[in-house]
Amino acid sequence: MKKTIIVLAILLSMFLVIGCTDYGNGDETAQEDTASVTGADVYSMITEDSDYRQWDLWPGAGEFYESSGAHGELLTTYVTEDAKIAIENSEGVLPEGSIVVKEGYTSDRQLSNIVVMYKVEGYDPEHNDWFWASYSPEGEVLVEGQVDGCINCHNSVKGNDYIFTSDIG
Repeated sequence: MKKTIIVLAILLSMFLVIGCTDYGNGDETAQEDTASVTGADVYSMITEDSDYRQWDLWPGAGEFYESSGAHGELLTTYVTEDAKIAIENSEGVLPEGSIVVKEGYTSDRQLSNIVVMYKVEGYDPEHNDWFWASYSPEGEVLVEGQVDGCINCHNSVKGNDYIFTSDIG
C-alpha cells in the first residue's frame, strides 16, 4: 500500500509539472544573456544559503491550503521578507530579489513538487523579471528559466505581478 502511494505521488507530481508546462521547442532555460541564473543555484539559495521553510508563509495563507491549480491539491507558500512586506503593503509588485516558494502536496500531504518564482533585475523585463523553476521533492531541477508553460499560465494574472496566491495591489 505504501509503495502504491509513493508511486502515485510521483506520477501525480510528474503530471502536475507537465500539465503547467509548455515545452515548446525544448529550450526551457534562460536566454544567453541571462544564463547566470540557474535552477541549481536558486535551489541552493533557498535550501543551503537560507532554509526557505524558516521564512514567513504567504500573508493570509496557512499551511496546506486548498488549491485548484496545477501545483498540487494542497499548497504551502513561503516568501522572503521583502516580498512579505510588499504583499502586506499592497505595493502591486514584488521587489527585485523577492522569492516565492510554493510546495505542492497531494491530498494526503505528500510533497509532490516545489516551484519557485525569483525576481531578478533585468532578467526578463517583458514578464516582470521572473525566473521560474520547478523541482522534484528531492530538489532535482525539472524546468528553469523563462519557462513558457509558467509564463503562459501566469499571464492571466500579469496585472498582479504574475501572482495567483492573492491580490498584491
